[in-house]
Amino acid sequence: MKITDVTLTLFAWDNIPATTYGRHTGKFGGQSQLGLLTLRTDEGAEGHAFLGSASRGANYDAESLIAALKPLVMDQDPLDRERLYQALLSRSRQTTWRAIGAVDVALWDLAGKVTGLPIHRLLGSYRERLPAYASSAVLPSKQAYAEEAARFKGEGWTAYKIHPPTDPKLDIEICEAVRGMVGDAFTLMLDSTWAYDYPAAIRVGRAVERLGYYWYEDPLPDDDLYNYVKLKQQLRIPILATEYAPGGFTALAPWITERATDYLRGDPAVKGGITPLVKTAHLAEAFHMNFEIHHGGNSLNNVANLHVIMAIRNCEFFEVLLPSAAQKYGLAHDIEVDARGLVHAPTGPGLGAAIDFDLIGRQTTAVLT
Repeated sequence: MKITDVTLTLFAWDNIPATTYGRHTGKFGGQSQLGLLTLRTDEGAEGHAFLGSASRGANYDAESLIAALKPLVMDQDPLDRERLYQALLSRSRQTTWRAIGAVDVALWDLAGKVTGLPIHRLLGSYRERLPAYASSAVLPSKQAYAEEAARFKGEGWTAYKIHPPTDPKLDIEICEAVRGMVGDAFTLMLDSTWAYDYPAAIRVGRAVERLGYYWYEDPLPDDDLYNYVKLKQQLRIPILATEYAPGGFTALAPWITERATDYLRGDPAVKGGITPLVKTAHLAEAFHMNFEIHHGGNSLNNVANLHVIMAIRNCEFFEVLLPSAAQKYGLAHDIEVDARGLVHAPTGPGLGAAIDFDLIGRQTTAVLT
């Protein structure tokens, strides 16, 4: 079996609500575009992936994917995923991690369809369900955060994560208000989106530690290994870093050896696909660390996340980033959380996702070949 065609269909995403998650995103909304990547073989099988997100259109990565990565997989056996992944990595300076990730996800989808198995079965399934947590946008008031957390608790969810305005004093007040609203038994996390210096990170960290928060995510700049080491030495609450730590899979090793974080972090877009996620999960497991997988940036990446999560032991949650209208697009049936706050393993071959090809056809803006 050989790959005989690679196409990237760009399609418009309209009516995205105005949203921000912190300084790193700014405020985005209105229109973006996604890309449907399709790998076709001489035996008629196809593998798919999405490229792009509501805050970063696929157009930023599309041309380099076709120019730098398509030649590497053309006429190749798609089941040689590790060999192809290493070839894709060799072009990391000519393209982006997002583009590499899309090709890798599509290769896994193709392999699952060829074998008739869900990707998590190819990886070796560990479980069939997992708790989800609701992950806030930046909201206008501490009362808004408290009410949103209470609403999700009332709907059966078991955890909620705050993306705060990143003013340390206000962030502490928000964390106090949310804890006061939902009570001590409900799981809460704080994601400060790389916004603090070391003194502020200590102050906020001690506050959320006192409030019984489950983890403290990305308080310092993503390359500040030195101060992460100091911070971890001063706090008891688990630190979750490395989401955007510079470099690929192997760049995570110093974070472990320097004891700069308690958990590792990543997703298919920012780390380059399913293959490096599995490698990272096993690296973390060797050190008895969790690998908490981050939201994937688009609906099909989140399905990829779900497959990896179902195949590893050391991840406790599935992230659902809010609001839904800025995150869910392009699937006829997206991932849903049940009345007990759980998400369930996909059962169809490959990604097992119902791509909305009719929507994509109506919204197509360009086809790159």
